[in-house]
Amino acid sequence: MFIFGKKKKTHTIEVLPSGFVIEALPGQTVLQAALEAGLQYPHDCRRGTCGQCRTRLLDGEIKEQTDFSYTLSDDELQEGVILSCSALPKSSLVIQVDLASSERTPGCTSCEGTVTRYKHLAADIIEIGVKLEKSLPRTGDPCGNCAPYVAGQFADISVPGISQPRSYSFAAARENEKEGEVSFLVRHVPGGEMSGWFHAQDRTGEKIQLKGPYGSFYLREGNGPVLCIAGGSGMSSIKSLLEHACNRQVERDVVFLFGARTREDLYYLDLMQRLKSRWSKKHTFEFIPVLSGETDAGDWKGLGGLVTDHIRDLELDLPSCQAYLSGPPEMIDAAVEVLVNSGLPGDMIFFDKYLDSSHVERIRK
Repeated sequence: MFIFGKKKKTHTIEVLPSGFVIEALPGQTVLQAALEAGLQYPHDCRRGTCGQCRTRLLDGEIKEQTDFSYTLSDDELQEGVILSCSALPKSSLVIQVDLASSERTPGCTSCEGTVTRYKHLAADIIEIGVKLEKSLPRTGDPCGNCAPYVAGQFADISVPGISQPRSYSFAAARENEKEGEVSFLVRHVPGGEMSGWFHAQDRTGEKIQLKGPYGSFYLREGNGPVLCIAGGSGMSSIKSLLEHACNRQVERDVVFLFGARTREDLYYLDLMQRLKSRWSKKHTFEFIPVLSGETDAGDWKGLGGLVTDHIRDLELDLPSCQAYLSGPPEMIDAAVEVLVNSGLPGDMIFFDKYLDSSHVERIRK
């Protein structure tokens, strides 16, 4: 038996059949503890979406950060399968996972970059551009230090002085970026260390570290309509996905519901119009903003309330759609419930759930 990490008053996790024992700090998921201990643990998105980190819980108690039933089947749940990326230990654990089958995702690596663009898009959202130490290749194999990404994926960003990295989705299709650059959207989260650092001042010229790409949020093949739902900085992965689809001239109808609080929180409106003008002429592209904080404003002619209130009112055959959801957990959970109850199969719903420090604090309590 092998012991990894320092001895602390934390929960131990025995990993079978390898026999490794690791320790999880308060607030760490099983996956976070395993990766910090240096284990080659199977994973991809780290957000409870892809299912790559499926693990059997043999003994002990965990708390779910996300609802496992979105990803796991009823049979898997009854057999004690959990998602390690969303499992917080409540006691010592014994788990079973095949570490030998875990290989590093091809091209996932670390890369240093410099912030070259810093732009306020809304009161709490900035767009940053990052020049990488080596260019992202357009085709073929990844270069030595940086990897290509698929529209919809994300990277982990680290900055000096902040202990934990944060995950941010690439905010543009790769082919739309300048050579060697990538873009991200950063929403200011009250109390958030990383977002607070970015929003404190213009960070142009600052060095940051990126690791990735990660994630399995991308546009699947299909012929039916595409329903996109996003809120806040969840715009980033949807924007990237739709830009790439537009560049490929995908022959599908698209409806994009975007939730914000006020008109001051809306952004990329001109870009949405450009996408609409460039979309396949045989199909429709509709961008629909929904404002939750201006329902009583007489001069707002658009939709009001929560973005999920309007899903059933869309002129779409919902059971024939693919749905792509990106934003806060509350919005995604509500949207999934509406879509499933409207007859859309669960395996046609794909989401990128944004967990910030406020969600983590609630989970720890």
